[in-house]
Amino acid sequence: MTQYRSNPLPIAGLPPGIPYIIGNEAAERFSYYGMRAVLVVFMSQYLMSSAGYPDPMSEEEAKGYFHLFVSAAYFTPILGALLADGWLGKYRTIILLSLVYCLGHLALALDDTRTGLLLGQSLIALGAGGIKPCVSAHVGDQFAQTNRHLLSRVYGWFYFALNSGAFVSMLVTPWLLENYGPSLAFGVPGILMLAATAIFWAGRYRFAHIPAGGAAFLREALSREGLRTLGRLAVIYAFVAVFWALFDQTGSSWVLQAQKMDQTFLEYRILPSQIQAANPLLIMILTPLFYYGIYPRLERRMRITALGKIGAGMVLAASSFAFAAWIQRALDAGVSMSIGWQLLNYVVLTSSEVMVSITCLEFSYTQAPPKMKSFVMSFFMVSVAAGNLFTSAVNFFIQNPDGTSKLAGADYFWFFSLLMLATAIIFGFVSRRYPEKPAVTAA
Repeated sequence: MTQYRSNPLPIAGLPPGIPYIIGNEAAERFSYYGMRAVLVVFMSQYLMSSAGYPDPMSEEEAKGYFHLFVSAAYFTPILGALLADGWLGKYRTIILLSLVYCLGHLALALDDTRTGLLLGQSLIALGAGGIKPCVSAHVGDQFAQTNRHLLSRVYGWFYFALNSGAFVSMLVTPWLLENYGPSLAFGVPGILMLAATAIFWAGRYRFAHIPAGGAAFLREALSREGLRTLGRLAVIYAFVAVFWALFDQTGSSWVLQAQKMDQTFLEYRILPSQIQAANPLLIMILTPLFYYGIYPRLERRMRITALGKIGAGMVLAASSFAFAAWIQRALDAGVSMSIGWQLLNYVVLTSSEVMVSITCLEFSYTQAPPKMKSFVMSFFMVSVAAGNLFTSAVNFFIQNPDGTSKLAGADYFWFFSLLMLATAIIFGFVSRRYPEKPAVTAA
């Protein structure tokens, strides 16, 4: 990669490669969240047998397999990080795995059987998961000490782009599934993923290409400081995993709850899988509100740490599932509930996401040693995988042989709410002793 610039430019303004990364992220997130938004509905209503007959999963089975897929997509970042930090570098790893990602969408679009589902999800889990830590770390790699003060805001806008793509896809893809079937519903996200790959390739001469660490990466990862950093972060991520066990249920239990609600809101019908679009829309509203309004005002009165934000976000997540339990209890009692109540609950859950996810993303980068940026980012992603694996296990475990559930109705949401609240309380004590260090740059 001698033709590429290997160090960030020593400028005070925005690095020139950032717009290409933001454009790539918006299109890639359209492809991922559009596909993901319709998975539970596809598996429970549209899945076909190899003979061409309907072969849908039960709601419980679809929910369990949904979280298994999400878990796989967040375990593969370890592979992507090893490729990026140890061998290929971030840019080449992202390009290679993006092509694998495109093939996964193609498999889903062409084959609506369980075989096509397995192949497509496997390729997407490898591609989408593999590039996640690389793209996040690639953002930080573009900054020198001269413009490091812009990093926090750029990560906020990075998350904004992510959610703008997700918002549009979560509105469009469920509509495509209902009106045109799975082929187009999965095909359009595939086209957007191809566009995302092209945008990223177009920015290759604008990026700072931090070389792969190679043997130096392994030495740093296995050094006393590297292992100590991973060990400290692993403690934080174990708590954050519980947050993801709740949050990613917006694609499963919250969709199934929305199916039982009055789906007319302000004279418009909202499809149950479209309700997920509330989250990225609110992210685009709440991210600037928190970073330019709430945080600065609070910081004038008190010291706010990254771990303090994460702990407060966990309490909000527990509150959102208590709210979901209240909605479910009303539905089970035969009360007609407008889907607008779930929209209101999205405000609570999305606020917690801003405080937990964006903060933890930036925190992970700043705490990582220079040659371990992608690798540490992948450990953050594993917290998402662990949370989803836990939720999947819970959903399979609570199924009784007679088709009933050990955590029926509102009890299901209360279980996760109390679990999150207990986690937040313990996290509050543990985080006080965490030795947070100043930001470490990549160059």
